[in-house]
Amino acid sequence: MNLRFARHTNDLEKIKFLYIDILGFDLLGSFENHVTYDGIFIGKPNLDWHFEFTKSSEKADHHFDEDDILVLYPETILEYNNLMEKILEYKISIITSKNPYWNDPEVSGGKMFLDPDGYRIVISNLKAKD
Repeated sequence: MNLRFARHTNDLEKIKFLYIDILGFDLLGSFENHVTYDGIFIGKPNLDWHFEFTKSSEKADHHFDEDDILVLYPETILEYNNLMEKILEYKISIITSKNPYWNDPEVSGGKMFLDPDGYRIVISNLKAKD
């Protein structure tokens, strides 16, 4: 089974910058004016999943709560540290999670921040190897 997580956004360029330039995903494809939608596919080559972000003339109307979280697990401590350095370099604020699990780095190994649409992302080092 393959997986595509699709989400509408009001700012495709900011989303693209965060997910590609900061988080290190690859641009797998894109489209323009496909039935009034522009979009990008982001992920890693040769995997059976990717993100799709779209934009149209209709404003995105997101409904989510504080427990809706995308969790990323870098494979190595070096990768985790590089991601956290980029987060700091681009002055992306680390936020407090509603779920106390994500606020304890000794337990979750994670730090939470918001993407340009206000969705919560955690980068966790729990599965990272030296």
